[in-house]
Amino acid sequence: MKKPLCSEDHVSYRLYIRVHQPVRIVAGALGSCNFPPGEYAYTGSARRNLQARIARHLSRKKKLHWHIDYLLIHPDVEVIGVDTSSIPECQWNQQLQGEIPIPGFGASDCQHHCGAHLKRMTKP
Repeated sequence: MKKPLCSEDHVSYRLYIRVHQPVRIVAGALGSCNFPPGEYAYTGSARRNLQARIARHLSRKKKLHWHIDYLLIHPDVEVIGVDTSSIPECQWNQQLQGEIPIPGFGASDCQHHCGAHLKRMTKP
């Protein structure tokens, strides 16, 4: 996967994720979460050092902190792409079409009623 272009004004990132087999994880306070195979997109942000945040997500060895960490370390899950944007996280997330598989996933601190910051992409 090529490194995403990241301008100084970029504050948000989107991970494109492929779940190869049915996956069940326990994601912190959300508890047990089931993910059917398919493609997903996770939208997040970093106030500073966006590239470091992305690199952390791409690493398999890390302290589990965010909901997305629990999903990304699963062996049947891979990040297949990354984008960055100057659009604020919630606004960019709300522009993305898709289903919310786990309400609240990745949105513990969301103030904009996104529902979740992980979406399952629907086929056209």
